[in-house]
Amino acid sequence: MPDLSELNSRVHQNFEALNQAREQALLQARQLTRLCANTIRALHRSEMETAHQNLEEAGGIAAGLQNLLGNYPVLLYAGYTQDALKEYVEASLTCAIIEDAALPSPEDLKVEYSTYLNGMAEVTGELRRRCLDILRQGYSEEAERLLGWMDEIYNLLVTVDYPDALTGGLRRQTDLVRGIVERTRADLTLSLREERLQKALERALNRLPEEPLNP
Repeated sequence: MPDLSELNSRVHQNFEALNQAREQALLQARQLTRLCANTIRALHRSEMETAHQNLEEAGGIAAGLQNLLGNYPVLLYAGYTQDALKEYVEASLTCAIIEDAALPSPEDLKVEYSTYLNGMAEVTGELRRRCLDILRQGYSEEAERLLGWMDEIYNLLVTVDYPDALTGGLRRQTDLVRGIVERTRADLTLSLREERLQKALERALNRLPEEPLNP
C-alpha cells in the first residue's frame, strides 16, 4: 500500500496557512471598504482633513492586504479582495479630482489595471452627486469642471474593448457611466439656461420705468 502520510501533512499545512490568510484578508477587506466609504462621505461634506485621514489609513490597510496575500494569488485575486481595492481606487481618485490634484496611477496605488478602471468608473457616480450638490446653489464653473472629468473618464473606458474576463465586467460599468454623464450634462444645461433666463429677466426689469405714485 502507498504511504500518503507525508502528502497528507503537506496538504493540511498548505490549507491551514491559506485559511488563516483568508480570514485575515476578509477582515482587512471589510476595514478597507469601510474607510473608503467614510472618506467619500467626508469629501461630500467638505471635511477634507477627515477625508485625508481616512484615506491615509485606507492606504496602509491596502498595502498590508497586498503584502499579506503576495504568496496567495488565489486570495489576492478573489472577488472580495479586488472589490475592496476597487473601493480604495474610487476614494483615491474622487479625492484627487475634487481637490483638482494629480490623479494617482495604478502603479501609485499598486492595483491591477482592471481594478483601477472599475474603480474609476464608479468615481463618476460620486462626481455626479457632487455636481448636484453644487447646482442646488445655482450653475457653477466647478460643476462644469467635474463634468469635464466625467467625460474624460467615459472617453477612456469606452476604448477598453476587451473580454469581461480580462476587465472584470468593465463593459457594463462603462454603459452605466454613459448614462450618468448624459444625465449630469442635462442637469447642468438646465441649470445654465435657468440662470441665463433669470439674468435676462433681471435686466429687463431694470430697464422698465418706475410707475408713478398715485396722487
